[in-house]
Amino acid sequence: MKKILFIIGSLRKESFNKKLAKEVEEMLAGRATVEYLDYSDVPLMNQDIEFPAPEAVKRVRGKVAEADALWIFSPEYNYSYPGHLKNLIDWLSRPLMAGDRQTPLAINGKKVALSGAGGASATAKCRGKLTELLTLPFIRAEVMTEPQTGIQLNMEAWTEGRMMLTEEQMTNLRLQVDAFLEYIG
Repeated sequence: MKKILFIIGSLRKESFNKKLAKEVEEMLAGRATVEYLDYSDVPLMNQDIEFPAPEAVKRVRGKVAEADALWIFSPEYNYSYPGHLKNLIDWLSRPLMAGDRQTPLAINGKKVALSGAGGASATAKCRGKLTELLTLPFIRAEVMTEPQTGIQLNMEAWTEGRMMLTEEQMTNLRLQVDAFLEYIG
């Protein structure tokens, strides 16, 4: 069975994107193993502390390297991705040793699915910018651009803190799950 590492773009305890990931995890049951990446302790990228890498950075690099694929569930912050998610990707894009641009990075060639729950754009801008970032020549992740799932949260979700997915949204998630499993082989 393939191992998929889930990366949640929101660090909030009751994150809608964490709830969305739980739905996908249920759909993957018996078809792939899932692990959630905890990167809440990864420090801000700073070349002064880059070598040797902080322990938290070594740990997340190891988790990414061990996974067959990544699935990022992210909200949209100001038409883009959250800063802490960008910080994680910044660390994953950096060389493992000073001056070493030849050793492949944990994220190079990693297959990635993108989904998100958020406001009016249903995270379309975030997913677009993540695709652009992850496919840069030095990152070289392989993002599955279609299908992706974006959930536009209704007012009830924001006021009551609960997300209710429609049957159409659940169908779209199932289609994305099936497509991603095929994509990662």
